[in-house]
Amino acid sequence: MSAVCAPTTRRLLRLALAGPPAAMQRHHSLDVSAPLLRTQGYVDGRWVSAASAFPVLDPATGQEIARVADCGPAEAKRAVDAAYEAFHSWKRFTAKERSVLLRKWFDLMTLHKEDLAKLITFECGKPMSESLGEVAYSASFLEWFSEEARRVYGDIVPSPARDRRILLLKQPVGVSSIITPWNFPSAMITRKVGAALAAGCTVVVKPAEDTPLSALALAELADQAGIPAGVFNVVPCSREKTPSVGEVLCTDPLVAKISFTGSTATGKVLLKLAADTVKKASMELGGHAPFIVFDSADVDKAVGGAMASKFRNSGQTCVCSNRFLVQSGIHDRFVEKLGRAMDAELRLGHGSEPDTTQGPLINARAAEKVVHQISDAVSRGATVLKGGRRRDGSFMEPTLLTDVTTDMLCTREETFGPLLPVIRFDSEDEALAIANASNVGLAGYLYSQDTSQIWRVAEALEVGMVGVNEALLSAAEGAFGGVKQSGLGREGSKCGIEEYLEVKYMCLGGLQV
Repeated sequence: MSAVCAPTTRRLLRLALAGPPAAMQRHHSLDVSAPLLRTQGYVDGRWVSAASAFPVLDPATGQEIARVADCGPAEAKRAVDAAYEAFHSWKRFTAKERSVLLRKWFDLMTLHKEDLAKLITFECGKPMSESLGEVAYSASFLEWFSEEARRVYGDIVPSPARDRRILLLKQPVGVSSIITPWNFPSAMITRKVGAALAAGCTVVVKPAEDTPLSALALAELADQAGIPAGVFNVVPCSREKTPSVGEVLCTDPLVAKISFTGSTATGKVLLKLAADTVKKASMELGGHAPFIVFDSADVDKAVGGAMASKFRNSGQTCVCSNRFLVQSGIHDRFVEKLGRAMDAELRLGHGSEPDTTQGPLINARAAEKVVHQISDAVSRGATVLKGGRRRDGSFMEPTLLTDVTTDMLCTREETFGPLLPVIRFDSEDEALAIANASNVGLAGYLYSQDTSQIWRVAEALEVGMVGVNEALLSAAEGAFGGVKQSGLGREGSKCGIEEYLEVKYMCLGGLQV
């Protein structure tokens, strides 16, 4: 799932991770409190086993850190049935009652932030500082939607007839299937589930096969918070069982909605599965973000933004910048300062090491894709200024390319890795033409101190989110989502809860007024 979210087989992953770099030779063990390290599925308020289990590996070392129940379509169906049964009572909870429970869940996440961050680091590979940031970000959605639960307002519409009144009611859609990626294994769940539960829906979560431990830890905390049985269910499964489990979650007539974060290709498959029963769908799909630096920009701020946007989670985010467009007047100065920043700030290593800023990519195939894009660019005339090499396992050196042109793979497809290609441009119109020449449009960034230019470019960029002199734009309060083939709907913000609500028109007639 996601542009590099389709993992390799576990056999290939083990082979590719053999012989880690020297920094990885030390033994790193996952040490979290026992209640949070769950390895069974969570269905109808109970921990359930499956006929078999699949391994969860530390992508930095290839070591097995847990074996998790490999749920199949039977367990998925039981989870859907449990969610459907629970929906009839959960939707009758008052908004305040749902709000209180979500707030308790938020408080528990905050209390256990260290353990939750360790789980993310060991199953996903990101540095602990970033994992702690994800936990805070993840918890913020439960806090936000605990408050939004009490602000689901309907409307009273002036009627054209004296003896009638028109009301528009907001009601929960029902059981929602939540299918999430590995790169934000906690936040992508709470961003969806917080909204769903606040609206009065119940959910079945299918986490990515690489990162099920974070989802199961969230289930444990939901149970501790008092979320009723059947309201929140988690069905982990291996890559092999993902298609059959996904089919249940997207075709079962008891499911009213699907919400998916991942690749555009996978999103299209799920939409087709959901079409027969006309399910409501939210899709947060692939990105290919342009990062435009104009001559008027503050170069130091632009370099800082480029570092934050590109190298967070080793470039494995759907909103990280993929194409760096720098105007000719400041191109050389930007590239020089960026190279110095990369040397000074980036350190490869295991995410649990305190000085690590760059963890591994999720698996071997992710690293191979980056290598392939670098090779293609060099063969077409690009220059490698920094990095460019794959280390042992799935570690990839942060790489800076110049002399990049729009016919290179790295400017035509999402990378999902620490590759920063710089394209020189001359005019604003040229930059916009390059930036908009994509069939996806999730995020885009621009650096400029010209107010008129900021408005022109922000409005002209064909994306769902624009960062202006800011590279980290995600927040619970913001509407997250894209245009074109980057998806459907919005998550977070006041818009996020609307994705889990239907509008019912009620016409009250025969009034003696």
